[in-house]
Amino acid sequence: MDRYQELKEKKEKILQMGGPRAVEQQHKAGKWTARERIEYFFDPGTFTEIGMFVKHRTTAFGMDKREVPAEGVVVGYGKVNGRNVMVAAEDYTSMAGTFGEYHGKKFAQAIDMAKEMGIPFVGMNDSGGARLQEGMDTLEAYAWLFRSQILASGIIPQIALLMGPCLGGQAYHPVMQDFVFQCKKTGFMGIAGPAFVKTQLGEEISLENLCGVHVHATKTGQTHVVVEDDRDCLDKTKELLSYLPQNNREKPPRVDTGDEAERSIPELDGLVPEEGHVPYDMHQVIYKIVDNGVFFEILKDFAPNVIVGFGRIAGRTVGLVASQPLYMGGVINCDAADKVARFVRFCDLFNIPLVNFHDTPGYMIGSYEEHRGILRHGAKMLYAYIDATVPKVTVILRKSFAGAYLGMCCKDTGADLVYAWPIAQVSIVGAETAASVIFAKEIKNAEDPAKVAAERIQQYREMYENPYRGAERGYIDDIIMPSDTRKYIARALDILENKRVARPWRKYSNINL
Repeated sequence: MDRYQELKEKKEKILQMGGPRAVEQQHKAGKWTARERIEYFFDPGTFTEIGMFVKHRTTAFGMDKREVPAEGVVVGYGKVNGRNVMVAAEDYTSMAGTFGEYHGKKFAQAIDMAKEMGIPFVGMNDSGGARLQEGMDTLEAYAWLFRSQILASGIIPQIALLMGPCLGGQAYHPVMQDFVFQCKKTGFMGIAGPAFVKTQLGEEISLENLCGVHVHATKTGQTHVVVEDDRDCLDKTKELLSYLPQNNREKPPRVDTGDEAERSIPELDGLVPEEGHVPYDMHQVIYKIVDNGVFFEILKDFAPNVIVGFGRIAGRTVGLVASQPLYMGGVINCDAADKVARFVRFCDLFNIPLVNFHDTPGYMIGSYEEHRGILRHGAKMLYAYIDATVPKVTVILRKSFAGAYLGMCCKDTGADLVYAWPIAQVSIVGAETAASVIFAKEIKNAEDPAKVAAERIQQYREMYENPYRGAERGYIDDIIMPSDTRKYIARALDILENKRVARPWRKYSNINL
C-alpha cells in the first residue's frame, strides 16, 4: 500500500501546481489556472492527462533544486461537446510556465498525437517565455514544436488561445496555427517584450502598445477573435469547434437548427440600395441568410472592408466571404486579400463549402497599395479560390467590377454556381470609367462635352453594366430575387454535396506569399 500512497501523494503535489500563493497571484492577474481552464473547457469527467510526471533534466543555474510541476504545461485529451479534443495548457504558476526542453517536448508530442488520432488541437498560451537556464535545449525544443504543428497543418484544426503572455520565439507558435484567440486584458504575443526591445533598440514602449489586442486584432491581423476573459475565450473556442470537422478526412457536422432551407426572406428585396456608391452593412444580409441569424466572424477588426466567418445554411457549415460596402466601399486592398485567401484555404483544407457575396468596386489602386504589393497580395485570392476543390457558390448582390470580380470567385475562378440579383452591376469597369476611355476623343471635341459624356455613360451602362450580359454568356447561372437567395444557396449545397475534383499531380501551387 506504500507504493499506492506514494502515487497519491505525488499526484496531489503536482495538482497543486505552483502552490497556493502562485495560484492566488494568477487569480489577482485576472486569469484562471491551467487546470481551471481545462476543467471548464472539457465535458465534465472526460479529461485524461498525459505526462503529468515529466521533469526537466537541467542542473545548471540552480535548476537541480527547482521542481516544476508537470513541466509547466498540462497536456491531455477529452471531449468538448461530445467530440475528442487534445489540449496543452501552460501553467504560469509553475516557474511562470517557461518554455524549456521537456515543456516543448510535451507540447510537440501532444500535437503529434492529435494529428495521428485525427482530432483538433487547442493550445492555451500563458508563459513567461523561454527558459534561458536550459540554453540550446530550449532552442531546439522550439524546433520540435514548430515542426509538429506545421506537419499537422491541414490535417487537424489547430487553435491558439492567448490567455497570458506569449513572448519571444515561442510567439511563432500561435501565429502558425489556424486561429488565434486573444484575451483583451491578459493576452500578449510578441517576438520580444518591452525590456528586450529597450535593451536592443532603445525604444520605450508598453507591453500593451507593443503586442496587445489592439495591435494584433486591427494592425497585424494575427489575432482572429478578441475575447473578454478566460471564460469568454473558452466559450467561443467551443463555438468555433462546433463548426469544424475533426480532421481533413471528415466533413463538418451537420446539425438540425430548425431553420427551413427554403425560407423566403422578403426583407432582402429592397434592403440593398441600387446606387452603387450608397453604403450599407453587409452583416444584415448575412444574418438574414444564415440559420437563425448566427454568424461566427473571424478577423472582425482587421481589414473590415471584407467579412469572413462561419455560419450554417440548412444545418451545413459554410465559410462566408463577403464584401463590406460600409468600409472603403468594399474595395479589396492588400490586407483584405490576405484575410480572404487564408480563410478560403482553411475552408478548402477542412471540407467547408464557401459562399461568396460580391459588392466590390475592384482592387485598390494608387501608390500606397501599389507599393505594398497589391498585385502580389491580390493574386493570393485567385490562387486560393482556383486551388480550392470544395463547393463554391457565389451571389453578386450589387457591384462586381474588374479584378475583384475574379478575385471574389466568379464562374471561371472556381465558382460552381453563380447567381446575381437584378440590381447587380457586373462589368470590367464602371460605366463612367469606360466612357471616359472609349469616348475620350468624342467627348473632348463635342460642343457640349458634359451632355455627350452622360449619353455615352448611359449607353455603356445599359449595354454592359447589368447581370444580363453575364447570364447570356453563361457566366451567371441565374438572376434571382434577393428574397430567394437562401433557397438557391441551400439547393446548391445539396447538389454539390458529393462534388469530386480530379487534378494533375503536384506538391502544391507556388502561391504568391
